[in-house]
Amino acid sequence: SSAASDVYKRQKDFVGTDLAYSQITAKHLGINLKLKYAEINDVLNAITETVKILKNFNDIEIRNSIVSYLYLSELKENNVSTVITGDGADEIFAGYNFLIQKDHTEIKKELKRMREIMHFPSQKIANELGMSIEMPFIDENIIKMAETLPIDSLVNKKDGITFGKWILRKAFENDLPSSVIWRKKTPMQDGSGTVGLIKMFDSVITDDIFKEKTKKIKSEDNVTIRTKESLHYYEFYKENFKIPESTNGKNQCSDCNTDIVSNSKFCGMCGRFPI
Repeated sequence: SSAASDVYKRQKDFVGTDLAYSQITAKHLGINLKLKYAEINDVLNAITETVKILKNFNDIEIRNSIVSYLYLSELKENNVSTVITGDGADEIFAGYNFLIQKDHTEIKKELKRMREIMHFPSQKIANELGMSIEMPFIDENIIKMAETLPIDSLVNKKDGITFGKWILRKAFENDLPSSVIWRKKTPMQDGSGTVGLIKMFDSVITDDIFKEKTKKIKSEDNVTIRTKESLHYYEFYKENFKIPESTNGKNQCSDCNTDIVSNSKFCGMCGRFPI
């Protein structure tokens, strides 16, 4: 609608918490930092392209993965063909906040589970863009080494605060500013600012429209849409794809009826969590 368009146009750039830390790091190391300030049209285009590539309407995955699409697209335009990313560090070295409060036995179990199911959308996006992507943290030798480490080398305390990725922080403690080394873990959506999409779609899509559309989708497609952000992703997904039919009929998502990966705690198609 025109009203929605006006709201889109009034949106400010998505600015995240990573900005200051990237600038601090670049200055400390003396490296050239190029910043990509994504305007709303950039973000909306990234959403459509990311949904096409990943072939799902998982709100959390799309919200995070448009970041990969934006930076990889920008690098490609600057004739960069190979990229090194930090994907896998949280899975291999216990970086996630939900992990660090668990006891050691639970951490080991969770790390094993995540290693078995981990996947990185940035790989699919890079492939689609004709780029090569390298992920040092999921190198087989790194994974084997990490598996031999005691848990207190992965999760430990500093000044009474519990940190994950402990060994990585200690490894670079003398090379980077303390504010960077001992920064608390933040999700990609916060670091990049794409968390703002939640509020944006909430403001653009009225409650009445949301209720009407979700009721119709439930009736026609038997898919439950939980949020206004998810509605936007689903509508574009449906224009281009059909939800794949279940192959086993056993472990299915109750919201979208697609198969769920064994040992996963969320639905890869629609993002339902927990399942």
